[in-house]
Amino acid sequence: MNEPARDLYQELLVEHGKRPRNFGPLLDADRAAQGRNPLCGDELSVRLRMAEGRIDAVAFQGAGCAVCIASASMMTVAVKGLAAGEIDALMRRVRALVEGGEASNLGDLAALSGVSRFPARVKCALLAWRALEAALAGAPSPVSTEL
Repeated sequence: MNEPARDLYQELLVEHGKRPRNFGPLLDADRAAQGRNPLCGDELSVRLRMAEGRIDAVAFQGAGCAVCIASASMMTVAVKGLAAGEIDALMRRVRALVEGGEASNLGDLAALSGVSRFPARVKCALLAWRALEAALAGAPSPVSTEL
């Protein structure tokens, strides 16, 4: 495998893509949003349950490329227990990371850093995060990676 491809498909990213965490329904969710990436064909839904201003439970369902599924899986692990303000800050840092920024203090999410070398995959990596943002905001319509 060549060097750039190895950066994109880091071991942790591959692991989350093959065995996503928190994949499935969340029947008692109180917030949800749909997301779609027409360029790649990724489609997913993010559901969450809030308790005392924090994410008490979060899950996702859908189909997409390995980057999309891995990012969604890693996102669900990272945001559980966080308050909305903490999630906003984390989303900004992840967005900066996949667009070529700094990966410090992101823990396992740093595995997404290789995505920046593949501009078409940035939208794949951010789809679940955009859906989470919409769910937190109570946005009524599906989000898309296209403007």
